[in-house]
Amino acid sequence: MGFKLAVVGATGNVGREMLNILEERGFPADEVVPLASRRSMGTEVSYGDKTLKVRALENYDFSDTDICLMSAGGTVSKEYSPRIGRQGCVVIDNSSAWRYDQDVPLIVPEVNPDAIDGFSKKNIIANPNCSTAQLVVALKPLHDIATIRRVVVSTYQSVSGAGKAGMDELFEQTRAVFVADPISVKKFTKRIAFNIIPHIDVFMEDGFTKEEWKMVAETKKILDPKIKLTATCVRVPVFIGHSEAVNIEFEKPISADEAREILREAPGCLVVDKREDGGYVTPYESAGEDATYISRIREDPTVENGLAMWVVSDNLRKGAALNAVQIAELLLARDLIQPRKRAA
Repeated sequence: MGFKLAVVGATGNVGREMLNILEERGFPADEVVPLASRRSMGTEVSYGDKTLKVRALENYDFSDTDICLMSAGGTVSKEYSPRIGRQGCVVIDNSSAWRYDQDVPLIVPEVNPDAIDGFSKKNIIANPNCSTAQLVVALKPLHDIATIRRVVVSTYQSVSGAGKAGMDELFEQTRAVFVADPISVKKFTKRIAFNIIPHIDVFMEDGFTKEEWKMVAETKKILDPKIKLTATCVRVPVFIGHSEAVNIEFEKPISADEAREILREAPGCLVVDKREDGGYVTPYESAGEDATYISRIREDPTVENGLAMWVVSDNLRKGAALNAVQIAELLLARDLIQPRKRAA
């Protein structure tokens, strides 16, 4: 007998992608239930060749559900995830609500799978921020060999990271530019069409944004608390796919050729680095793909044991939906949960 899954936030960009990926990867589910707020009740979503009707989260009983993929934002997760966990259903949460809780594992399966064993304290597992997920996939195999001391990263994050409203705003503003209509700014702080905005999430007292702080805190929790990291996070007029320019200082010597070979063998990584016109991956090419693409690997002559590289990934997949499904697969692979209907 297979598992029963619920997807909360099933009408959003990430929720729909979760449903697609569950079906694509053949997750052993006998039943998948799409959930959202009451106002979305009856909305139809696709699951493979099936069409499912969305049900209301508010009155759904999780007592016979095995796994809940939660993608409805931090406020909803803070309210519902503990309740769901207490009903015996494992919550895999895509928001930032639980990432920094000591009793909640923050998991990227290619990076720190062993940390999942602590999930039973609250029956909640956290999914990292989209920009962090692809970064640590690329850093982990290099850290294992040469030990990372410091990382400087600048991100180029697509508007889908801000949800459907962000994608709609880019589309509407772009159209307005071409037909000479007035440009309306709603979701972002400034016009995003044909522009970039060095501001994601709220500003903190030290001048960094919360998005930048997330990358620091999450990299330390997932990979190594000793790593020093500083980030500048920028929103760019791209629909899907986050890109990162990454500069790394290591404790031990490592050449670009060595790094290239290490990353070619690493899980979740795909090296495309030809050092010629077009011999690298852009966010457009990463859309719809599962891999974290790594290009432009080169030695940094300005520091001892330094490398620079370019990292690109589909933020809706590896940065959110795919990673959540991989966490669910990890639970099964380690035999950490059994279908509750079968156990009964």
